[in-house]
Amino acid sequence: MRYRITFVAGLAIGYVLGAKAGRARYEQLARTARKVADSPLVQEVAGVVGAQAGNAGRAVYDKAVEKMPITSVRDFLARPDHDEEIELLEWETAHSNGTTPDPDTGRNS
Repeated sequence: MRYRITFVAGLAIGYVLGAKAGRARYEQLARTARKVADSPLVQEVAGVVGAQAGNAGRAVYDKAVEKMPITSVRDFLARPDHDEEIELLEWETAHSNGTTPDPDTGRNS
């Protein structure tokens, strides 16, 4: 309860002080912020930082795609489970070697 009272008191003090500072102080702060934002140096730095962020985002995306070659939710859901994947790999290996898997064991003959 003590923290709530402190919080509410802080809000009240902030409101009173803010109201006393008034519109003129707000306008002064807004003008200063616009000057800083419109500064050529700030614009240049913002462009460099934006480009670096874009490049970093692209690098992270490329690494994620490397680790997870799934391109859609449909591909993810259509993935074979572990046993089906093993059977598929064995079949592909046998097919590329020209051998056929034994129908009883599933192993290559």
